Amino acid sequence: MFNLALAVAVGLAVTLGVRLANFPWIAGIIPGTIAFFTAFVLLGRRVALKVQAISQVAQQELSVQAANPREQKARIDKAIKILEGALVYSNWQFLVAAEIYAQIAMIKYMVKDYDGAQVAFAKANPRNYLSQTMQGALHFQRKNYAEMEKCFETAAKVGKKEGIVWATYAWCLQQNKEKDKALKIMARAVEANPSDEKLKAGLTALQNDKKLKMKAYEPMWWQFGLENPPLQAQGGRQVRFQRR
Repeated sequence: MFNLALAVAVGLAVTLGVRLANFPWIAGIIPGTIAFFTAFVLLGRRVALKVQAISQVAQQELSVQAANPREQKARIDKAIKILEGALVYSNWQFLVAAEIYAQIAMIKYMVKDYDGAQVAFAKANPRNYLSQTMQGALHFQRKNYAEMEKCFETAAKVGKKEGIVWATYAWCLQQNKEKDKALKIMARAVEANPSDEKLKAGLTALQNDKKLKMKAYEPMWWQFGLENPPLQAQGGRQVRFQRR
């Protein structure tokens, strides 16, 4: 990665400068190390701001209400092209490509391009809890339950404070008639989030053999495409990807 190479060069230059000033090599290690980490952080922040700016342009494209399906598809394709443009920074900073592919995967998933989404999910950052949750939902719809649980477990690990992750996981398990597993997931969710009343309500519903309702997580819930939103909500739906 270019940023790492540049930061190493800065650190070595500072260390060498200290040595050329007639100090021993060991005297240059501390300032050289500080210079390395400072340069790496600043260079990384510079790239992050550039990628964020590109993501915002893509989001603006998606936020415009399309007049018809053809226009919507054109805007979605344009937004994905914009995001792909940020991949030029993948050689500069670690995880840039993985985060961009996570955003692309979520867009494709929300417009039901499931094959395209799956390809992008495979390249996505596993620490993006929303991306992992959507991938779990995709595996649920495709009845690939082992992979579903794997993705949800990853999402719950990195997004343990996000109630919608746990609730979606439990909802899929309940739909698959795995009540005991769903109960265990919601119990873990409440343990990790003892003040989350929505999770507590969901756990109580499961304990009383009731259906786990996701109304508390609307409108974000509709992004997973596991239930159809009310007709009044469908007309105003827009494709959006959430920032973590």
